[in-house]
Amino acid sequence: MASVFTRIVNGEIPSYKVAETESCYAFLDINPLKEGHTLVIPKKEVDYIFDLDEKTYTELQLFARKVAKAVKAAVPCKRIGVAVLGMEVPHAHIHLVPLDSEGDLDFRKPKLSLDRGRFEEIAASIAAEYAKL
Repeated sequence: MASVFTRIVNGEIPSYKVAETESCYAFLDINPLKEGHTLVIPKKEVDYIFDLDEKTYTELQLFARKVAKAVKAAVPCKRIGVAVLGMEVPHAHIHLVPLDSEGDLDFRKPKLSLDRGRFEEIAASIAAEYAKL
């Protein structure tokens, strides 16, 4: 069975998309640590990030860098934190989290609860910044 992320890429499950390339997709985490918490994935379903082929891995990292710049431009923060955990969904993914302190990247903290309108607003803002890059 396809992972939830593959189903998002295929349009079977809705997402708050912020950017997309031929091989990668970025969307807001629906259980964010901070507003603007974005997930960056390869469209190809591979469980472990270091099992990606070299071309896809490189494309994913370069895409994540560009998305991180867009998130930082759209969401007030000191920097963008990066985490690769990969334990909860069997599809390689990178978390990009706006940070004001190191504690902002603590996945044990309670997640934010945002309404659909706020998610749409944040996604549109990040997408607009991505389009400028």
